[in-house]
Amino acid sequence: MRVHEMIESKFLKKEDAGEGILVTIKGVEKRDVGTEAEPEQKWVLLLEENKPMVLNSTNLALIEKALGSDESDEWVGQKIILFNDENVSFGGKLTGGVRVDVNRTKRYHAKGQAVAGTAPNKPPTKPGHFDDLTDDVPFR
Repeated sequence: MRVHEMIESKFLKKEDAGEGILVTIKGVEKRDVGTEAEPEQKWVLLLEENKPMVLNSTNLALIEKALGSDESDEWVGQKIILFNDENVSFGGKLTGGVRVDVNRTKRYHAKGQAVAGTAPNKPPTKPGHFDDLTDDVPFR
């Protein structure tokens, strides 16, 4: 078993997103993401297919850009693509982290949800993962 699989989390981790997962937004709410000793309230994105994702200002802006709306109520029922971006930094160090893939999300919606390798109303080839390997976005 990999070490990251041994560490349980109530929230989505970068390892959960991998090269890309297609998720449906269920809502947005404030939750305690801190510890018992130090509670901390943050906004989280509720997902139908996965654990909630803690939101930061960058991902909020990316969701707004990907879905074309700054009204979070309009995001409910919309699909977005999340991935592990190795270029995310924390505390001055590159750590990687979950990011919204604006380009692939826009292409997904523009193609009427028919993306290469994924037919409409047909699940992706890997459960919960989005395989669009024919796009022009290079994978790491």
